[in-house]
Amino acid sequence: MDEARLPAHLEVSGLIRAVDAAGGFGTVIAKGERDAGTLLVICCERGTNAQAFERMPQVDGTRKWTRVKVQDPENPDEFSAYCERRRAQDPDLWVIELDIANAERFILANETNG
Repeated sequence: MDEARLPAHLEVSGLIRAVDAAGGFGTVIAKGERDAGTLLVICCERGTNAQAFERMPQVDGTRKWTRVKVQDPENPDEFSAYCERRRAQDPDLWVIELDIANAERFILANETNG
């Protein structure tokens, strides 16, 4: 099934606006390809306990948000290095941060998009 995909810049904008409207803070760390770029979403609360999510291909052909990295409080630089490596591997990748309690709810609510 070939569904129309929301352009990356619109999805990023919508996520950031939703988090801002809920009293949190969303920001673009790195811009990717405007329309077809993929997203790496860093979810945290007050800058701590960061988790990175990406849409990963599933056996049935869909793409599901998956937690790909969790920040180790004893080694926070490892998390940053991971995000930088992902960006270097994929120049089309958008890296955004959503800083609000239970931030992953904003991406998981949109599971069917993308």
